[in-house]
Amino acid sequence: MTNVQLAAVDWRHLLVNLPRGPKRILLVFNDFCLLTLGLWLSFTVRLSMVYVPPSIEFGLLLMAAPAIGVAIFGYMGLYRLVTRYMGQQGSFRIFVAIVLTVLSWSLVVVMSGVTGVPRSIFIIFGIFAMFFIWSSRQFAGWLLCGIPNITLARFDSERDNVLIYGAGITGIQLLDALKQGSDYKAVGFVDENRSLWGQRVNGLKVYKPEKIGRLIELRGIKHIFLTISDLPTRQKRTIIRGLEAYPVSVKTLPCMNDIASGRVQISDLRPIDVQDLLGRDSVPPDPELLQRNIRGKSVLITGAGGSIGSELCRKILALAPRRLVMYDVSEAALYEIELELSELQKNLPAGASLHGEAIQEIELVPVLGSVLDSRLVKATLRNYQIQTIYHAAAYKHVTLVQQNPVAGLLNNTFGTNLIAKAARDHGVERFVLVSTDKAVRPTNIMGASKRLAELVIQAEAQNGPSTIYSIVRFGNVLDSSGSVVGRFRKQIRSGGPVTVTHREVNRFFMSISEAAELVLQAGAMAKGGEVFVLDMGQPVKIDDLARSMIRLMGLEVQDDADPNGGIPIEYIGLRNGEKLHEELLIGENTMGTKHPRIKIHLEPIFPSALLAIELRKLKNALDHFRPDAINNVLQRIVEGYVPDKWTLQQTGTTSERFVPVQQTLH
Repeated sequence: MTNVQLAAVDWRHLLVNLPRGPKRILLVFNDFCLLTLGLWLSFTVRLSMVYVPPSIEFGLLLMAAPAIGVAIFGYMGLYRLVTRYMGQQGSFRIFVAIVLTVLSWSLVVVMSGVTGVPRSIFIIFGIFAMFFIWSSRQFAGWLLCGIPNITLARFDSERDNVLIYGAGITGIQLLDALKQGSDYKAVGFVDENRSLWGQRVNGLKVYKPEKIGRLIELRGIKHIFLTISDLPTRQKRTIIRGLEAYPVSVKTLPCMNDIASGRVQISDLRPIDVQDLLGRDSVPPDPELLQRNIRGKSVLITGAGGSIGSELCRKILALAPRRLVMYDVSEAALYEIELELSELQKNLPAGASLHGEAIQEIELVPVLGSVLDSRLVKATLRNYQIQTIYHAAAYKHVTLVQQNPVAGLLNNTFGTNLIAKAARDHGVERFVLVSTDKAVRPTNIMGASKRLAELVIQAEAQNGPSTIYSIVRFGNVLDSSGSVVGRFRKQIRSGGPVTVTHREVNRFFMSISEAAELVLQAGAMAKGGEVFVLDMGQPVKIDDLARSMIRLMGLEVQDDADPNGGIPIEYIGLRNGEKLHEELLIGENTMGTKHPRIKIHLEPIFPSALLAIELRKLKNALDHFRPDAINNVLQRIVEGYVPDKWTLQQTGTTSERFVPVQQTLH
């Protein structure tokens, strides 16, 4: 690349990344000058002489035209359009704005009673104004993106042919954007609207979805771009599933309203995400439930830097607590979430309100430490006058906790025990434990540790209503740290193999945003000791998920049916402590709540005095690193706990050796 080309790239980059404010100021100045020039030329052409206004008053009347023009342009949204993505709709908006400008100015002239303005001036001014404003927008677009198919574009033979799925406004704007680029050539629209089939939209033919396979063969389609972000989730998922059969990569675009407002670039075209595959239509949250334990209160999130903890922080910040205390043992994670929340708070518009009340500045407090640090926990609750706790701190990775049972049980069980008791001692109003489906009849140490944490909370709830304790139990959240989704994505990008533990293994999935909202609402409904279970929808086969992700990235699965496929799937077997199928309920005794996706599971209560005795035995076993004694206690007090063969071999115990304590109570 030559020095001249490098310089061009530099200033293009500078202009594209200029903040929206300066960009709008430049456009307003440009339009004011061009409208002034257009009006002066109108008089000069009409009068066949270099025009000079005869008086100051007349000059001010003339200057009213560009002033009216930029005001109308602003009202019409011309300064919210991204110039390089303007397209035909932008041109039409300019035309309407010019017509309104000419009509408004002509009305001002007539009402002023000033003479000496030929009526033909209005028509000539409109023509000049349209030419100058439209040309300036096109020229700016060419400067930023290059003249289509000449300056920066490659020859059509070198561009990837694409289909745009969705012939609505979003699809049209995407087409206009692609025309400015050099990588893709749109060869047609696909739409499910029968009335559009066979029609042409912006010069491109609209096809029915059944024609996609034929178009791929005839036109060499390599990508399909989805512009269907406004469709219901179920309908989007059906469309995406239908595209899996084709050997193309499928990408989707955020709502084009974002691009029109300058917040998103065309480069935000992204591969289909697992959320698009597994997501479901959300149930609008109950605003009163969301803010009941939050607004104006001092709130503590443990595990604030983790996947669910950080999402809880984001949701809670928007609900205007008095103080948000972020507690985490990871320095890096705590730093990241504090930085993010600080930026979010800075970006709140001045005078922002929630349900009609002004949002005051929220005190953000990062606390670095372990939930096993008794002095730090108590000092935090006391110093910051905590009223609501969401306890999300936990070691959650099954394999790691299985290999490190002492650390897992200390953190997940005894950390919960410590902070739950401290909450009562320091007058905390509400305590919500974030739990997991792996706590139900666990076969691993992690699940057993979380079930013990649940028992601890239920025991504390028996000690009186001064603090309202509750538990929220749910399955996997999409794209959490260490999730199977992230691992699959990395494996596919590196060429495989994609590792699946078992062909039949399945899991429940929920978006992290929905999970956080449901946790907040469930905790607000608690009266003491409830186990809230979130409706996770239908379980998903992990093998099917892996295959879908491979195909939607435009690749083929290498298996017996297609030995020449690109990405192999390797079945590595269930790891220590893993189950084929997770459960959410211990028994079937459930009752509904006011929220359709939150249920209360009625479970037998473990006597608090007996639990305290067993926990002392477990703590003694942990302190002395005695895996056999650890396993013995877990088998006695965790209902349904059946250790896997690896654990039995490591501890030298048998699964038939003990009768669970809960069974002896009946």
